[in-house]
Amino acid sequence: MVAMMPTQIPPGKEEILPDPSHNISARQIRDDADARRQAAATQVRRNGDDDADQVAESSATASMRAPGGSKRTEKQKQEEKAIAKIKASKAFKKRKKHMDEEDEDDLARAIFEQSHAPLPGQMDNCEICDKRFTVTPYSVAGSNGGLLCAPCGREVAKDREGQKPKKKPRKQTGGIGARRTAQSRILDGDLGTKSLATLCVQTLAKNVNMAESLGDLPEHLVDKIARIFSKRRLLKPETLPLFLQPNTETVHIYDGGRLRDDDFISIFQVAPKLRHFKARCAIQFKDEVMDYLLSRDTCLETFYLHGANLLSEDKWHEFLAAKGSCLRRVHVYYTDLHFGDDTIIELQKHCPKLQRLKIENNQKLTEQGVRSIGSLTSLEHIGLQLHHKISSEALTECIAGIGANLQTLSLKMFPAAGDEVLEAIHSNCHALNKLRITDSEVMTDAGFVKLFTNWDNPPLSVVDLQKCRQLDAAHPRENPDSIGLCDEGFKALMAHSQLKIKVVNVHACRHISREAFEQVFNENTVYPELRSLEISFCEEVTDFILGSIFRSCPKIRDVNVFGCMKVKDVLVPRGVILVGAPNAQGMMTEGIH
Repeated sequence: MVAMMPTQIPPGKEEILPDPSHNISARQIRDDADARRQAAATQVRRNGDDDADQVAESSATASMRAPGGSKRTEKQKQEEKAIAKIKASKAFKKRKKHMDEEDEDDLARAIFEQSHAPLPGQMDNCEICDKRFTVTPYSVAGSNGGLLCAPCGREVAKDREGQKPKKKPRKQTGGIGARRTAQSRILDGDLGTKSLATLCVQTLAKNVNMAESLGDLPEHLVDKIARIFSKRRLLKPETLPLFLQPNTETVHIYDGGRLRDDDFISIFQVAPKLRHFKARCAIQFKDEVMDYLLSRDTCLETFYLHGANLLSEDKWHEFLAAKGSCLRRVHVYYTDLHFGDDTIIELQKHCPKLQRLKIENNQKLTEQGVRSIGSLTSLEHIGLQLHHKISSEALTECIAGIGANLQTLSLKMFPAAGDEVLEAIHSNCHALNKLRITDSEVMTDAGFVKLFTNWDNPPLSVVDLQKCRQLDAAHPRENPDSIGLCDEGFKALMAHSQLKIKVVNVHACRHISREAFEQVFNENTVYPELRSLEISFCEEVTDFILGSIFRSCPKIRDVNVFGCMKVKDVLVPRGVILVGAPNAQGMMTEGIH
């Protein structure tokens, strides 16, 4: 038990006074002190401890406050002296200007009583459970001015913490995440200040749960939103309706991995005027979905399916027989064994208007199907990537049949394609704008020279000849037979398409020498439209060659130089992206010079 004896105010304590302007009531402080004394007296009576001094103190204090109290004791005199000293302090005089005389007395007495609160190490009664406990510097104050024991203090602290507004987490302004975001934005070609449209689209993606409809946004913005949804894995059954309206003619799904077959059916239910349909990762586009599509009057011009390997070949044939008359573009990716030679025959029978055909990662189409493609004389764009080995003879026959109208010829990963294919292109193709031949292991530099020399074809815009080189594990640097795209073929290509070429990809054509690069990008030659250049793993590329490229290509936007270990410290012009430079700052550099 602690005896609450009046003491002198320690030096400096007179300066620490409660400010009435902060909602501190002097009467409340005094009442709280009385309550603590009464609680202490109650505990004394419970323990049978008849502390005469404590009772006398309580009686004296009560009689001092009561009207007509008893004769003043020595203790009361000490209290009055202490209160008078408080009133005489400078801090108290500053405050009493704004108080009545009665309030001055109450405040002075409250300060006096507050100064007699239990100190750390002393005993006190908990304001809530009335249990005796040892006061510590961390004891929590109760709502009535008393102190709380440890268990009650913890509960009150939790409640108070829950009532406080949570601080917002500090927005990260740097670090790995921010750098990765910036690098991704550069790779997407999004340089400089973001446009208002881009900001709006990104805001929509962040608040997709609040969106009800995309309204009448232009088609290119809807496509941009669809791409962002795919990148952030936001396209799901709940958000798919945003892209569907009764008058919708184009639906582009860039990631349908979270959609069910019912969701694909709903597309054709809601949008009867659909003309262009594209779905990547369309795993659940099965026979049931095709059956529903066949039951509708929908007339598709573009049909693009990626990953629909559960769709049987019989349903493909039914679809082409029923809807083929309207089809102009067919893109088929990763269909495994469900799109083969017989399907090409169905295309020939039922698709007289077909202009674009793209078949990639197909395990069923063979040489017979490739030869049959040559009968689709309406084709203007053809792209193939097949698992079966296709001979040069089959490709030559195909190109001879459709080459006259071709604007795009893409042959990905045809290791057996030889110079006969290049000769067929030179002889039959006179309207090509885009040429892609990759991973050939038998084409020669002389064949490429013959293709691009005196070729009756307008300058190409896009050329992709990556990995056309000889493969000899024992002597990878030696190439006595000039297999693949080498010096003379590269020179002939750039000379033929100098004025119009926009994209060049010679990735891993490692037999193009430093002298050839320097001659192609010399100080007197300009490529006015070249924007993208892929020269990764061309081992002879140096800082000087890159500088020559920047000088010769005024519109260049990005250059890829992975594996070019002779690139050390080139100055990259402002607005140009250099990808793959082996430096400590990362693999991507946006020019600032």
